[in-house]
Amino acid sequence: MTRDDIQKQALDATVGKRRVSVVLGTGVGKTLVGLNHIENTTTELMKCLIVAPKKAIFNSWIDDAKRFNKEHLLKRIVFSTYLSLNKHNPDDYNNVYLDEMHSLLSSHTLFLNKFKGVILGLTGTPPKYQNSIKGKIVDQYCPVAYTHKVDEAIENHIINDYQIIVHELYLSSAKNYENKSKYSTYLTSEHDNYNFWTNKIASGIGNIQMARIMRMRAFMEYSTKIEYTKLLFKSIKSKCILFANTQLQADSLCEHSYHSKNPDSEVNLALFKTGEITKLSTVHQLSEGVNIPELKQGIIMHCYGNERKFNQKLGRLVRLNPDDKAIVHVLCYMDTVDEKWCKEALSDLDQTKIIWKNFNL
Repeated sequence: MTRDDIQKQALDATVGKRRVSVVLGTGVGKTLVGLNHIENTTTELMKCLIVAPKKAIFNSWIDDAKRFNKEHLLKRIVFSTYLSLNKHNPDDYNNVYLDEMHSLLSSHTLFLNKFKGVILGLTGTPPKYQNSIKGKIVDQYCPVAYTHKVDEAIENHIINDYQIIVHELYLSSAKNYENKSKYSTYLTSEHDNYNFWTNKIASGIGNIQMARIMRMRAFMEYSTKIEYTKLLFKSIKSKCILFANTQLQADSLCEHSYHSKNPDSEVNLALFKTGEITKLSTVHQLSEGVNIPELKQGIIMHCYGNERKFNQKLGRLVRLNPDDKAIVHVLCYMDTVDEKWCKEALSDLDQTKIIWKNFNL
């Protein structure tokens, strides 16, 4: 099956539906499906609202419109972020296109309930659980009519293959982690700090949600992954992207970073795309909507138990030639809840392409 076949099937699945979405994995061309839908269902006098989680994604629509000789459609299009959706008048538009429609929140129903036209949702990572809040919103306003995911695109030789290596690491027992409490600051080990928060969560006493947040923050701060990442990043010679936990980490682990507080972000991204620099660090900003030529390897420091976020990061690495293979390095703390989070994040992928290995130094 070719990319054109898949796009046609996806488009055919939307015919006659006022509320619909299609799930298309990275590299299949969901933006082009959206543009073809606009061309097939609107006229020059009609207006379309394209909604995306960030402004950088607007460029993908504009670039594809120019590339596929559909630039005339841009006159019918207004762009908006999800953050600004409720500022628009629903009566001003005939069609609404929800790019990365998994970004919908309950607050967006204020607009969606009033909108009377056609809604087309587009994503590669739909909500996993239909009974979740996001799952229910998608089912009500843009139910999925067609699905073609990443591993199917690989089988059809549309995008390149991948290999995921899970680097399993032990928490350190050395007393080198600075723990700050309300009344004092003291040194403890990563192992003891993790057990403290895990036992507090298991006890069911006090603010359990806050304890979970504090444990997550601690995971992001532990030096074991940070020091291991430095060595791994240095050893990789091909073009590689690093998904750090925080902006501070992104800046400290790589000379060139991309995040909202770095004024050189766009320059760094441009240099990375052209290959003038071969290493770039970021947090989540490059998870969606950005294509990076010849990106051969990636490092993901934390999975958060979220298969959608992981698949979006994987999506940056499957834009090579179909005969190539990208390598994704995932860091995981052994014998902790981090193992569970990693398994959940990788659950929707082909398990034969995932290697779990003890990489303790």
